[in-house]
Amino acid sequence: MLTLFTEYNESQHLLPPGQEVLLAVSGGRDSATLAHLCHAAGIPFAVAHCNFNLRPGECDRDEAFVADLAGRYGAPLHVERYDTLAYARQHGQGVEEAARELRYAFFARLCHRHGYPCVATAHHRDDSIETFFLNLFRGTGLHGLHGIRPAAELPTADGTLRVVRPLLCFARADIDAYVEREGLAYVDDHTNSQLGARRNRIRLQLMPLLRELYPGVDATMEHNMRRLAEAEAVYSRHVDALRRQLLQPYASALPTPHPPLTGIRTDSLLALEPRRTLLYELLRGYGVGAATVDDLLAALPTAGGQLFHTATHSLTLHRGWLLAAPLGAAPQPTIGTAEVPRPERWDRSGRTLYVDADRVVPPLTLRPWRAGDRFHPFGMRQSRLVSDFLTDLHLSRLEKAWVWLLEDGAGRIVWVVGLRADDRFRVSGQTERILRIDLAEGA
Repeated sequence: MLTLFTEYNESQHLLPPGQEVLLAVSGGRDSATLAHLCHAAGIPFAVAHCNFNLRPGECDRDEAFVADLAGRYGAPLHVERYDTLAYARQHGQGVEEAARELRYAFFARLCHRHGYPCVATAHHRDDSIETFFLNLFRGTGLHGLHGIRPAAELPTADGTLRVVRPLLCFARADIDAYVEREGLAYVDDHTNSQLGARRNRIRLQLMPLLRELYPGVDATMEHNMRRLAEAEAVYSRHVDALRRQLLQPYASALPTPHPPLTGIRTDSLLALEPRRTLLYELLRGYGVGAATVDDLLAALPTAGGQLFHTATHSLTLHRGWLLAAPLGAAPQPTIGTAEVPRPERWDRSGRTLYVDADRVVPPLTLRPWRAGDRFHPFGMRQSRLVSDFLTDLHLSRLEKAWVWLLEDGAGRIVWVVGLRADDRFRVSGQTERILRIDLAEGA
């Protein structure tokens, strides 16, 4: 088994030779086997353990066992404890999703803090097959049908985390036999035998039935997943080419800082075939799920303007474009003010405003616009709703949300920043003092 472990690791380029890697160790037989094989292969490693406090008594037992295991191998130990149930409630997540998020965020912090090139987990072939069926039954594209990959790059708050699975070449039975032959100590998680979790039901009920009906199904599934991974590679190259061709930066008319806008022309979108599948693949990086794609396609024949939100982005249909932007408010612009003499040449770049200083009640403050805000657009004597003015500029709903107002101490709008001044503060022949307001460069 050590020979196969070494050969698989080298062929898949998983564990960099001579570098200390991080092992995710729960204390169960799989991660105990991973630690033992790495030690036997001369691979230096540190140990990371998460105590999720989900099984009273057992979690502390597991933590103590892992600490002892790390000590026996002379490996650095990193332990993190969580109130996982509270975290799940706070973030509106299931417990499994919350634990996974916490676990990989912990691994990423450790890798970036200590320079570990990757974290190795103890997933094996049976885990990969179970993942295939989990994804198949809840609905997925090709990317969900290749099982677990030997290596993956996961985005985290601390940057990209490289995750490797050096045991994917082994079945659960191989690991069980190795544990018995080597006399390895480990701890059991009693929840693995409970049928409440879908994965447990697949492992304990579905897989035994499939093995009875189709002896050799594990090897067949391994080959199927390999072929699906190869098909996905071909498919992904086509999607990547389409993404480079169709997704492009969208030039906003806003002079103030704002999140980046990306767009697809709707005529290009309508030419896609199969449209739903390809649109899903093009937008998957924006957190778009199948339901949102259906909503977008249903909205295509309309005038547009609807907002669609994912966990990471907002999207809208606007004047022949499907636009997307990351969630988050636009940063507040920076302005500078100075009293100046009447200029010989007026700056008409749109980033500078001249106002009658005697008409402005200090202090000047910046704020986002709100529904119901009114001002007197330059050149007009009557007031207008800011919302109507922004519509006349043909701004998308995403861009409208990023517009800032400059307001004086009397609560009057002096400037829809970078877009239009208020006529009440215009410089006239009777103006005695001129206030120059500049939008800072880079703002």
